Amino acid sequence: SFGKIESGNENQHSPGKRKKCGGWKLASLLLVNQGLATLAFFGVGVNLVLLLTRVLDQDNAVAANNVSKWTGTVYLCSLIGAFLSDSYWGRYLTCAIFQLILVLGLGLLSFASWFFLISPTGCGDGMKLCNTPSPVGVVMLYLSIYLIALGYGGHQPTVATLGADQFDDSNPNAVISKAAFFSSFYFALNVGSLFSNTILVYYEDSGKWTLGFLVSFGAAIIALLLYLSGTSRYRYVKASGNPLPRVAQVFVAAYRKWGVTPATVDALYEVEGTESAIKGSRKILHSNDFKFLDKAATITSMDLRGPNNPWKLCTVTQVEEAKCVLKMLPIWLCTIIYSVIFTQMASLFVEQGDVMASKLKNFRIPAASMSAFDICSVLIWTGVYRHVVVPVSRSLTGNPKGLTELQRMGTGLIIGMIAMVAAGVTEIQRLKFVSPGSKKSSLSIFWQVPQYVLVGASEVFMYVGQLEFFNGQAPDGIKSFGSSLCMASMSLGNYVSSLLINIVMEVTTRDGGPGWIPDDLNDGHLDRFYFLIAGLTAVDFIIYVYCAKWYNGINLDTSENGIQLEEQQKEVLASLMS
Repeated sequence: SFGKIESGNENQHSPGKRKKCGGWKLASLLLVNQGLATLAFFGVGVNLVLLLTRVLDQDNAVAANNVSKWTGTVYLCSLIGAFLSDSYWGRYLTCAIFQLILVLGLGLLSFASWFFLISPTGCGDGMKLCNTPSPVGVVMLYLSIYLIALGYGGHQPTVATLGADQFDDSNPNAVISKAAFFSSFYFALNVGSLFSNTILVYYEDSGKWTLGFLVSFGAAIIALLLYLSGTSRYRYVKASGNPLPRVAQVFVAAYRKWGVTPATVDALYEVEGTESAIKGSRKILHSNDFKFLDKAATITSMDLRGPNNPWKLCTVTQVEEAKCVLKMLPIWLCTIIYSVIFTQMASLFVEQGDVMASKLKNFRIPAASMSAFDICSVLIWTGVYRHVVVPVSRSLTGNPKGLTELQRMGTGLIIGMIAMVAAGVTEIQRLKFVSPGSKKSSLSIFWQVPQYVLVGASEVFMYVGQLEFFNGQAPDGIKSFGSSLCMASMSLGNYVSSLLINIVMEVTTRDGGPGWIPDDLNDGHLDRFYFLIAGLTAVDFIIYVYCAKWYNGINLDTSENGIQLEEQQKEVLASLMS
């Protein structure tokens, strides 16, 4: 049964067998899997707003709102996947199940498009109108896209953690390999989205919706089959049980002992041996942060009377796990404003480009396709970072990884702020070239290239840094939760951006004016909104620097090489086959 996967600790095979499990070969297989899954996902997401307006005949505002809700759902689903992965199913099973959900969603969408939505054939191209879809077709559409949201959202952070698991922590090169993996992971993600944002978006934009969805469906099937092909060779980490009660126990125990003076470090409660009380997790050494929580591990006379009660007495490792969550939260909150920057590419950047000169001879450049410059920037900067930035910073700092994760994320914030300034300057120039009575500016859409390129460069620093930081600093029992924080930041970035726009429009239209972001951008001041985001990012950066200086990293007990993985292999595989 699958339940066997959850119990037990990491073990070790002989050195000869260890080489057969995990490593770069299996990590590369997961990178290809991620690229194909991303291609499949963005084959739907990149043009979803046009599908809703052209095929379902929704208003722009309604469609944009529906897409925002859907996008937020995608990233919130990452928390569901992370929770199930860390608590019950383990990484492998969680990835397999959510990929299957993704395949089902794409299959249902292709079926609904073919038989219920795209009628007559070729409609929804911006010229040919579609017939009003039946209620059954609409229900199937919404069911399918939310299955896609659940499948991709639950899969992405878990496959990132599974990929990192393929490198043995007892190997001195594991830290460097994991850093390279996370850079490659984001590279693979953008290779997949590049295909969707160029090839698939062209076919869907021209009315060949079903073809685009079928390609996404096929890519998801190939991704799942490739993933399953590595089943016997992955390195596995078993689930550590539900972390919520463990964290709650620390706070309850500390509250019950509020009047107790915390014991010295040597006197705090911890289990004997190399393994922690949390199954599948290494011990975490004591830290001096949030000392009031040490009360939960302080042994009193009451604790000596009878069996151990985790709601009254917790181990040092359990207390430190709760401390890790508290320490990561301020850093995570500081990344949300960056996600507001990132969100503009799918909304205001597109609206801005839509009222610029976009014809290249007889070919009209879709405003949404300008995101290809962002993707190309990510691909280029991933290589530049690994082969230029890392060696140079390594020689200057002595850090094998070059910049620390916190330094990398801070750099991403600065570059993102510059991108908003560039977008504001472009908008000022665009308004100068608007002729009276004209809806579009004569300024070329290629003026947007710098802002897209800068956002792409900032992603390499911020989002890859986030993946490394939250995965590396999360205790063993909540690794997938750490990886999911990156996507959760994107989710809140969507909601904060929407809230910010509503506030700005409420304030700037009080005197009866059109506001900063009206329906006709030529009557507004989109540049001021961009500069506002840049200003908020500057303030956020100051707070971030303070939080980064305050932060103390996790200190794992590696005296016995922690917990080993490989002797679990047969047990896990046997349970999968049963």
